[in-house]
Amino acid sequence: MAQALATQQAATAATTTTAPNRERALKILSKSIYKELRQNGYEPKQIVALATELISLVTTDIGDRPLA
Repeated sequence: MAQALATQQAATAATTTTAPNRERALKILSKSIYKELRQNGYEPKQIVALATELISLVTTDIGDRPLA
């Protein structure tokens, strides 16, 4: 997991630039997290549960924002 955190920090630093770089950084981060989870014994079903929880959190965050 330490490797995933380091990758996440690198991706976060990369996201402070342009939008295309952010998209690329997110793809790299996603692949890195997935690979790290699989190497640590997580099953695809568990990774889907994680992704579902992340989507739920984002949905809640978006729903909490006032309309502009």
